[in-house]
Amino acid sequence: MQKLTDMPNIGKVVSQQLIEVGITTPAQLREIGGKRAWLRILEIDDSACYNRLCGLEGAVRGVRWRNLSEDVRRDLKVFYREAKNANKA
Repeated sequence: MQKLTDMPNIGKVVSQQLIEVGITTPAQLREIGGKRAWLRILEIDDSACYNRLCGLEGAVRGVRWRNLSEDVRRDLKVFYREAKNANKA
C-alpha cells in the first residue's frame, strides 16, 4: 500500500494533517481532490497557505507543485482567496 508521503509534495507535516482530517491514503486524496482536502486542513489550521493548496493539487495530479500549469495555478489562486475570505467571515 502506498503512503501519503510517497506522493509528490506530501511531507510529514501535511501527511499528518491529512490523516487528522480523515484522509489516510493516496487513493482517498485523489478521490477528494486537492481543493477539498485543503479546505479540510484549513478547518484545523488557519495558516493553511496557497503553497499548501498547490502542493495538494500537485499531489493529486502526480506532479511537483511547480509544474502545475499557469491556468491551474490561476484557478487555485482565485479559490484560495475566496476560501480565505469566507473563513474570515
